[in-house]
Amino acid sequence: MKLMIVDDDALVTSGLKTIIEMGSKELDDPIKIIAVGHDGQEAINLYNNNEIDIILMDIRMPVMNGLEAGKELLQLDPQVKIIYLTTFQEDEYIIEALRIGSKGYLLKTDYQSLIPAIRAVNNGHRVFGDEIIAKLPQFIDSSPHRSTLDPLTNTENQLVHWLAQGLSNKEIAEKMHFSQGTIRNYLSVILEKLNLRDRTQLVIYYYKHLSE
Repeated sequence: MKLMIVDDDALVTSGLKTIIEMGSKELDDPIKIIAVGHDGQEAINLYNNNEIDIILMDIRMPVMNGLEAGKELLQLDPQVKIIYLTTFQEDEYIIEALRIGSKGYLLKTDYQSLIPAIRAVNNGHRVFGDEIIAKLPQFIDSSPHRSTLDPLTNTENQLVHWLAQGLSNKEIAEKMHFSQGTIRNYLSVILEKLNLRDRTQLVIYYYKHLSE
């Protein structure tokens, strides 16, 4: 598994490299740090010039912050897997990270979860720290568009599950043996049924109501 670390603090990148490489060396698929960057623009350049499976990236950095870099990277390659590792719990950061399609959001204090989180994302899942998961319900509860949430059918629940794991419409269609058009129609129906605005709120709905 090939990882890139992006953080403007050289001590942090050095520490993360040691923790991850030493902690994963006994695994069947050890994590190799392929590149280290110190700002968002450097992250984009390094990703374009290396074979990288996952990016572990801070948010507040000079030149270009992690969210801006993540948005540009996902436009260049929709399959890129980004985990944000930061000290910041601001709602707007979490919402934007979800909106652009990141695969995870962890706090730097949660070092023991790093390797399991990286492996989970590599296997197609999304990961959030406990403090972040605790915040997710309020993003729906505070929405002026929220109404009583109707239960979904088994097929709709399954679709939302795959969406929350970060799969694209094409990938969900393959999983569920539907056409992409059918998946788009299902998503429109689900959003209307739940009175939610977009895919981001649907992912939040999943973590609040369906993930346990």
